[in-house]
Amino acid sequence: MPGLAAVLVITAAAVPLGRLVPVVGGPVFGIVLGVIAGLFIRPLRSEACRPGYDFASKTLLQLSIVVLGTGLSLQQVARVGASSLPVMLGTLALALGGAWFFGRLLGVRGDTQTLIGVGTAICGGSAIAAATAAIGARRSSVAYAMATIFTFNIVAVLTFPPLGHLLGMSSESFGLWAGTAVNDTSSVVAAGYAYSQAAGDQAIVVKLTRSLTLIPIVLTLVALKIRRENRAARALDAAGEGLYDGATTSIRKPLPWRKLVPLFLIGFIAAAGLRSAGVVPESWLPTLTIIGSTLITAALTAIGLSLRPRELRDAGPRPLLLGAILWVLVALGSLGLQSFS
Repeated sequence: MPGLAAVLVITAAAVPLGRLVPVVGGPVFGIVLGVIAGLFIRPLRSEACRPGYDFASKTLLQLSIVVLGTGLSLQQVARVGASSLPVMLGTLALALGGAWFFGRLLGVRGDTQTLIGVGTAICGGSAIAAATAAIGARRSSVAYAMATIFTFNIVAVLTFPPLGHLLGMSSESFGLWAGTAVNDTSSVVAAGYAYSQAAGDQAIVVKLTRSLTLIPIVLTLVALKIRRENRAARALDAAGEGLYDGATTSIRKPLPWRKLVPLFLIGFIAAAGLRSAGVVPESWLPTLTIIGSTLITAALTAIGLSLRPRELRDAGPRPLLLGAILWVLVALGSLGLQSFS
């Protein structure tokens, strides 16, 4: 209870701040306020708070993904049309492939590389939250990924509209660019509607369609995690370490579908299906959006409270450089793919 109470108090401050400054958003305020509070308020660093932080950063995070699924209408996705898919799939491949290549080149590996790549490729904070729930990423990796996504969201909101006018882009073309190259929904909305009403409408639908790729990406991340665990177990056996306890043996057994397909992902698909079937009334959507954003804010606040600055210092500036490279790659790739489509 002490840790959860601290999370809720800080979340109560971060959510209205995020609504006042939507380009920043509640989740970013949550993780920043959490880090500051954990750094300067000693009782918040006690072990008594740890169970509350763990509950918020795992259970509430997974629940937030389910709630956010209600904002995804499959009918809207279908209306985007096949003409938009090559650009969306192309930028997805650029972001994920770039994260793998440039991450290796810069020495940014593991969870940090994965989260920055997924956040850039799909939908910023929501994608980072889903990937974190799937692979159990380190706190420092989550913080770095969120900071990177936030930084380039701000840059995109400020630079995309004037660049679009300079390039003479149509509203539809700019909406596709913003929807594929800007990450968080609030930033997509800000950039799109700053250009024109039609561009904003197009950008939102493209963004919703991008969110669907969370499903195969999360499944792939889970499968890769299981493969690494199996490889590690075989290596221990081959080394003759004698580690044949129940935990090690269970890693090598075929896993049931409940382990391979995370429960929160099933909930996400079910929520999107209910929205598409008209079971979720339109009048509920603003409230559900606030609930989903609040849950993500609470989860990231908990991660911030349990984070230590040393964990960020150890990583250095390379993750931010990786994020910059991927952002430029996706932005230019989206423009290039549109010119050939």
